[in-house]
Amino acid sequence: MSNTNELSNRINDRYSSLSKGQKCLANYITDNYDKAVFLTAAKLGAVVGVSESTVVRFATHLGYKGYPEFQKALEELVRNKLNSIQRMEVTYGRISQSRILETVLTSDADKIKETMEGIDQTAFELAVETILNARHIYIVGIRSCAPLASFLAFYFNLMFENVHLLHTNSASELFEQMVRISSEDVIIGISFPRYSMRTLKAMEFANNRSAKVITLTDSVHSPMNLYSSCNLIASSDMASIVDSLVAPLSVINALIVALCMRKQSQVAKTLEMLEGIWDEYQVYESDEINHIDDSLGMRYARLE
Repeated sequence: MSNTNELSNRINDRYSSLSKGQKCLANYITDNYDKAVFLTAAKLGAVVGVSESTVVRFATHLGYKGYPEFQKALEELVRNKLNSIQRMEVTYGRISQSRILETVLTSDADKIKETMEGIDQTAFELAVETILNARHIYIVGIRSCAPLASFLAFYFNLMFENVHLLHTNSASELFEQMVRISSEDVIIGISFPRYSMRTLKAMEFANNRSAKVITLTDSVHSPMNLYSSCNLIASSDMASIVDSLVAPLSVINALIVALCMRKQSQVAKTLEMLEGIWDEYQVYESDEINHIDDSLGMRYARLE
């Protein structure tokens, strides 16, 4: 039984044994799952016209430990089904104008906490070892996940020689960049709802060629995990105008730090060389400001 259909199957299997009020709940959830998922037990009861206790009993009757577990199952049902307009409507319904900053920051902090409590340490360590032993490292992230992929590739280029950030203007172009991928290589795919088909196809392509596949996604039930042997799970906001990718970025930070610790001497040499280059070519702002200030000072001195 797939997780996506689990809640629906439970409702169908137990429908005949439900009370009148519970049947009303079942009917409302079946027809309005995209709205019900964001309601507390009390609000769901008010919408349907039953008590909060009836809602809780409904959840336990379906075999869940309580309403929070039931709501998580409902989230899985709708996770990849909300379109952009529905996401916007949900966001407007959840956040008051006067508390936007507080609400968003609190939500992001909660996502990091959830990720920290749920991430598989063994999978994280396997990812580190797999990357260290890879001949070539491919990284793919599309649309809102593209900045995460670019951030990861930027730091990986300081540690490894053969890093390939896949550019994804078209599916055919994606495959052309991966044409030489093999069992000695690893690909890191990053995708969150709504999942990118091009990223999924890249994972499938790499898996078919026996490459190691690491995914960074939001759930063990994510389609990204169909092709991977190492899954890094990070919480994201399933319904918002913008994708909350703070927790995935924290996981990426941890991955970079772990790899830096394993390659300290090589990274130190690279950074030492780069510091010289940055100073020579005035890469960072402080050098340029000093140069500009001196010029301005000389110009003003001449004018006086």
